Amino acid sequence: MAWTDERVEQLKQLWSDGLSASQIANRMGGVTRNAVIGKVHRLGLAGRATPTAPISKAVHSPQAEQESRTPTFSLESLSLGDDRPTVSSIGANQCKWPIGDPAAEDFHFCGQSTSSAKPYCAYHSQLAFQPNAGRREAPRHRTVALPAARKVG
Repeated sequence: MAWTDERVEQLKQLWSDGLSASQIANRMGGVTRNAVIGKVHRLGLAGRATPTAPISKAVHSPQAEQESRTPTFSLESLSLGDDRPTVSSIGANQCKWPIGDPAAEDFHFCGQSTSSAKPYCAYHSQLAFQPNAGRREAPRHRTVALPAARKVG
């Protein structure tokens, strides 16, 4: 399809009327949406702001009280005595923080009660989870030194 002067004028009129590139392509026939966009760009026609409803700012409800970052109990209070949960006896709402060497016979889990949404008790959650502000994004690529070019005899 060739862009004749008549078709260019039709394009300019439809564009100024506010039709989208897809709508213009459908009305003109024999031309694609991308062809319309390309021609509009090459002609330097002014871009239009898309008519959208104003976006209202999201209303933030007060966040639930966040858990204190400092433990509210001591490590001594975590002791369960002889009732140490193992892999086979740990319950759904018990802290799954591993204690000891997994290869050792006395390996067990913390076992304190947890909220249903977390795998650890309040104390171990503070150790396991860091606030977002403290995290640093890992580099996405590494620079690798390439070997020097060798002369071929």
